[in-house]
Amino acid sequence: MWADRDWVYAAFDKMHLEQWQRLNHFRNGRELCRKDLMAKNLKRKRRALEKEGRQEEAMQYDFIPTTFVLPREYAMFVEEFKKVGGIWIMKPIGSAQGKGIFLFTRLSEISDWKTDFKYKPGPNSSSKGALADEKEVEAYVVQRYLQFPLLIGGKKFDLRLYALVMSFSPLKVFQYRRGFARFTNSRYSSDPDDIYNGFVHLTNVAIQKTADNYDERTGGKMELQALKIYLMSIYGVERIDALFWEMQMIILRALLAVQPVMINDKHCFELYGYDIIIDQNLKPWLLEVRASEEEIIIVVINLLSHIIRNNISLVYA
Repeated sequence: MWADRDWVYAAFDKMHLEQWQRLNHFRNGRELCRKDLMAKNLKRKRRALEKEGRQEEAMQYDFIPTTFVLPREYAMFVEEFKKVGGIWIMKPIGSAQGKGIFLFTRLSEISDWKTDFKYKPGPNSSSKGALADEKEVEAYVVQRYLQFPLLIGGKKFDLRLYALVMSFSPLKVFQYRRGFARFTNSRYSSDPDDIYNGFVHLTNVAIQKTADNYDERTGGKMELQALKIYLMSIYGVERIDALFWEMQMIILRALLAVQPVMINDKHCFELYGYDIIIDQNLKPWLLEVRASEEEIIIVVINLLSHIIRNNISLVYA
């Protein structure tokens, strides 16, 4: 069954499935797909490794930009911002398609986010009215913006890679060979005066397709294999093979970070879409992990049919 995630959260615990039945979500899939929870789990994994004295392995979990959750971590963010400054990016924790994302360079631009979880009613409000008027502040993640990405043709791009998880215990995951890069329509600029231009900084197709020069034929995308061949022609086979290996390990390590908290169920599977960006030093960074997008339906059908036809089993323990 291809079910909506909210339906799974509401109904799955009350259901009995037959041995042969499968559902396309794990019960608490938000642990990886919601931006704040993903950051929390990756930080926790790194701290656990450091506590165990596995410093080298812990350092391998440095593939997400410096991240804070607002309003809960507002004070910590302000302390970091005052030390390093620069450009930062705000993202709603549960949105997609670039909705609600913006860049900023001054604290005054995010003055609505405080250390409290709620806006407080005015002093003239009655106690009953005060409770009714309280409005929850929408949670956001704020990240240090990667100001110097790798560019092709002067344009910024990120990658969408897919991984199909059949089980978290043991971790059984298949990586899809195909994927794509998403490009901006406008040439990239790191000038702070251009940070409000979404056509320069945000690769989301929902945003780029509204640009006057949007190419409907390509959709602003390049096939992953074509991108790899192009990068090899510039940086060499060995360096790009190493880059793609690093991206594969990001996929695996993100899954290992959430493995202890995931509710594993033999009836569940999930296809995740990883958004990864490469900086000018050829270091890959994980931006977010998505699920339940329309394009994933096509990918999962292809993957499952391939697995069934070839009786493939690949396990990472």
